[in-house]
Amino acid sequence: MFLVTGGTGNVGREVAAALAVAGEPVRALTRGGAPADGPDGVEYITGDLNKPETLAPALEGVRGLFLLPGYDGMAELLAEARRAGVEHVVLLSGSSAESGDMANAVSRYMIESEDAVRASGLAWTIVRPSGFMSNTFEWIPQLKAGDVVRAPFAGVPIAVIDPADIGAVVAAALLRDDQRGRVLRVTGPEPLRPADRLRILGGVLGRDLRLDAQPDDEARAEMLQNMPEKYVDAFFDFYVAGSLDESVVTTTVRDVTGRPPRTFEQWAAAHAASFA
Repeated sequence: MFLVTGGTGNVGREVAAALAVAGEPVRALTRGGAPADGPDGVEYITGDLNKPETLAPALEGVRGLFLLPGYDGMAELLAEARRAGVEHVVLLSGSSAESGDMANAVSRYMIESEDAVRASGLAWTIVRPSGFMSNTFEWIPQLKAGDVVRAPFAGVPIAVIDPADIGAVVAAALLRDDQRGRVLRVTGPEPLRPADRLRILGGVLGRDLRLDAQPDDEARAEMLQNMPEKYVDAFFDFYVAGSLDESVVTTTVRDVTGRPPRTFEQWAAAHAASFA
């Protein structure tokens, strides 16, 4: 049995689906009930990662665990998993963790989560993706209103990755012993700026879309309405100060899964209905 935390999220959903397709028993941890459109063959169970003492039913019979980062009591959660008989944990981290920068709030919670996994006594694999293609869904409200998207950090290229490719890498790591003790840096096939993604998306949708680069001061004010200041500071450190380079392309998806990562055009075509 495998337990997938964040079972209805961008990556967790894909991990659960990949394991189920492989014929493995999968349990997905959620804060709510089972989604109406969840993948077939997945058992859903409710639980709270911030309260490890509540997870005993979810961990029963589990040998492999996919874990999201940044929750309270990570060490206690991992100890609970070890007591339950879990053998291997695959942690979703982030590319900024390799910086070791504890002053950056995002990097810090990734680093602390990685440290907890390494110290847990469990076999481990760490997956560090670049930015998600699915972040493009943030543009849906603007695209429903017109053909112009106003977006921050317009000059920053990111080798964005389809969450389905992250899910495939995680599933392979859970199913195969040869990925244990490794840090897997996973990316899409090419670095794209927001304007590049918008151009490709427009081609798929048959629309002439245009990017309006959002000034940094306006972007900061807008972001502060939706997230704590320490995280806004972290993203400005990444993409304005330039402390994070996510333009680097790796071969990890192909190396682990045997196929190349999906292109942004393929992702956009698969999700075109969401933008209609």
